[in-house]
Amino acid sequence: MPDRAAMDALADTAERAAIRDAVRALCERFGDSYWEELDRTATFPHAFHRAVADAGWLGIAMPEAYGGAGLGICEAAILMQTVANSGGAFAACSAIHMNIFGPHAIVVHGTAAQKQRMLPPLIRGEVRACFGVTEPDAGLDTTRLTTRASREGGGYVVHGRKIWTSTAQVAQKIVLLARTTTACRCSTPTSTAAPSRCARSARWAAPPSIRTRCSSTA
Repeated sequence: MPDRAAMDALADTAERAAIRDAVRALCERFGDSYWEELDRTATFPHAFHRAVADAGWLGIAMPEAYGGAGLGICEAAILMQTVANSGGAFAACSAIHMNIFGPHAIVVHGTAAQKQRMLPPLIRGEVRACFGVTEPDAGLDTTRLTTRASREGGGYVVHGRKIWTSTAQVAQKIVLLARTTTACRCSTPTSTAAPSRCARSARWAAPPSIRTRCSSTA
């Protein structure tokens, strides 16, 4: 578990110390017996997730315009350190961390309409999201991802496989990393498009669906 002295050092202002103390008090409502039962039955901590959402912590680093607190990564780190130091440890962290950090791709890159539609339900805890990154042949090396999103009609059709997607078993939405241009058509691993350098036979054949396997950490 995190070192208590290190946690206290991070909470270096009155506001940050108040965040730490409030989160600690919330976590103390969920004792060892609560987490032991969930661990025994392999059950998601719905009551804990609901309490965190009701207290406003899921939106700690989200913009105020969408119901968040508008605070920064340091405050979010204090929140997660405090949760990790509670009886729930990593199981408690895994229940909430995706909804705190993952949606920032929407904050940075989403349209105004997407932000308004997607962020408030996540912040209120009405919707849970998981993060689809890891692939069987690429792991977490995002320069080697092969999952592909093809534009069709008014949306996208996704072809590929994702594994070890924590909390996918209880999520209603997924923030999915996929290519819209196959890697062999890009000049560098991080490019989005370039003149084709692919051999005509080098088409990637993938099953027309996403397969998700969930980690047992939640």
